[in-house]
Amino acid sequence: MKKITKQDFAIEQLTESSEVIQHETLNPSILYYGTPVLLLSTLNEDGSTNLSPLSSSWALGDCLVLGLGIQGKAYENLSRHPECVINLPDATMWKQVEALGRYTGVTPVPEEKRQMGYTFCQDKFTVAGLTSQASVQVAPDKIAECPLQIEAAVQHIRIPEHTPFMAIVEVKALKVHAHTRLLCGPNKINPEEWHPLIYNFRHYYGLGERQGGNFRAEN
Repeated sequence: MKKITKQDFAIEQLTESSEVIQHETLNPSILYYGTPVLLLSTLNEDGSTNLSPLSSSWALGDCLVLGLGIQGKAYENLSRHPECVINLPDATMWKQVEALGRYTGVTPVPEEKRQMGYTFCQDKFTVAGLTSQASVQVAPDKIAECPLQIEAAVQHIRIPEHTPFMAIVEVKALKVHAHTRLLCGPNKINPEEWHPLIYNFRHYYGLGERQGGNFRAEN
């Protein structure tokens, strides 16, 4: 009888698991694998505020990184006036976010965007049924309905050589505002009350039930 080694056992286990869990290599047309939606406020030339829906961002400390297209009004505005507000809608606001989706603040509309169905809109607050609110430290207005608002200053804008139609924008958080219902103590957001809107392969989702907490979680 052949003696079964640990290596044989490991290979057998791997073979069995690969029969159950299989992967297929693909080239997806989009790669929005589930990130929070934000509405970015930037300053137009005339002093009004432009709103841009974004789904590419991450935060670490007071540093936030945004990804946006260079053909949009947000990139144009940030290049000229390096301030913004990152407005975070909750899951109930997906219709307002989607109402902004087909509009651009750039005129004339770039041909590529026009072919995709974009049209020009000057007043995006009205078209989305949102309320402008003066910021404390930056010029662009906040969105009153968004439960979380982060006033920020641009630190660096980079266009990667491998993806020259996109910009990576680093910003520093200056002021953070939250609806009072989200608070559970001084400077603390209650995760049970905060329900971000998630963009998942171009579909809108909220969060599911809590599964657990990190060892550093305070509440």
